[in-house]
Amino acid sequence: MRPADAERRAQRPDSANFSEALARGLSVITAFDDEQRRMTLSDVARIVDLPRATVRRALTTLVELGYVDVEGRLFRLTPRILKLAAAYLSSNTVSSILQPVCERLCQQVGASCSVAVLDGDEAVMIARAVPARPPSVGLGIGYRLPAFCSALGRALLSGMADGELDSYLSRLQPRRATRQTVIAKPDIRRLILDVRKKGYALVDQEAEVGIRSIAVPLRRFDGKPVAALNIGVQPEQMSARTMVAEYAPLLLQEAAALRKQLI
Repeated sequence: MRPADAERRAQRPDSANFSEALARGLSVITAFDDEQRRMTLSDVARIVDLPRATVRRALTTLVELGYVDVEGRLFRLTPRILKLAAAYLSSNTVSSILQPVCERLCQQVGASCSVAVLDGDEAVMIARAVPARPPSVGLGIGYRLPAFCSALGRALLSGMADGELDSYLSRLQPRRATRQTVIAKPDIRRLILDVRKKGYALVDQEAEVGIRSIAVPLRRFDGKPVAALNIGVQPEQMSARTMVAEYAPLLLQEAAALRKQLI
């Protein structure tokens, strides 16, 4: 079970209206990822930390509904699972407003542009545009990055109140994603607070090798941060200094213009 999922489970209120069956079914779905694309029943049970009988019922139900396929002993998600993501993207005003912004910025600067929201300890992309040439870097909508070491993540974390940030850092267990990843908590805190002062986060190959990224928090009309907007390049395309000089003002201008549209 992922750390963020375990914490949410531990904090769950004791309510007669809470559906354990639904929660378990969702945990089975989220057990699949880029490293665990096809799994046996035992594999899933181990990851979600549930009895095999419980996982069998959940998988059988998901197979019957068409969200999971089974070949022999191996289970995998089907394209129907995208209906769940589509429901979020179509109903979420942030993603619908910001997808055109990403496409316009991408065309304007000739680099990848993304929007992400905070989900537990990760920044998850909800809008994305990449140039046709050169080949796009990173992945698309739904791609997740560790919040503590990514530009999108630090921009999002910078909007936390001090107490909330302290709580986040106290439970954080940072792991290196690349050689450049900063994992010392005092340094992580300093970098996040630095985003508050400057208004932007610049991360050079800490979350992904070959990705230099700059991001700004996006705030709604009342000042509450709801997402982050970034531009990412390969290091050889542009220096960090040039990115700050050219892209930081552009992103901050976009953030200011979007404030009244985000609710």
